[in-house]
Amino acid sequence: MITIVEAIGRILVSEEQISARMEELGRQISEDYQGKELMLVCVLKGSFLFAADLMRKITVPCQIDFMCVSSYSGGVKSSGLVKILKDVSEPIEGKDILIIEDILDSGLTLSHLTQILKMRKPASIQVCTLLNKPGRREALVYPYYTGFTVPDEFVIGYGLDYDEKYRNLPYIASLT
Repeated sequence: MITIVEAIGRILVSEEQISARMEELGRQISEDYQGKELMLVCVLKGSFLFAADLMRKITVPCQIDFMCVSSYSGGVKSSGLVKILKDVSEPIEGKDILIIEDILDSGLTLSHLTQILKMRKPASIQVCTLLNKPGRREALVYPYYTGFTVPDEFVIGYGLDYDEKYRNLPYIASLT
């Protein structure tokens, strides 16, 4: 079995950089959603650490709910068809929805997820992604808030996994 040290190619975003960016994003989101009914929708599993840290930096009242979706049908490439494995538990109609995503690459899953949520008549929908890989975009999806733009490498850490491992790293690294 490969160890964590052996799995790490290079650190792309340090723990300190993540912490500083959470402060900035929290401040910006708090300003933008002042007086609105903000609901964070965390896309599981990869976004849970990001959502928890970000939510603690948001100073306006907000709710959080969770969705778990899959767009993989046995392969390693997204099919683009979203299957909802766990849906939000509260109605979103009339609320300002901020989708919290771990990584935006092809955009296929997020594009479909956004369309599904729009049918439920929220006041607004925006996307906040921890990591953005614009070079891999296949769908017209653009995050309103971005933590970091990263190169087209497979990344692990801070909630992101490889084979359900390495989510516990406090930083973001490339996988060897």
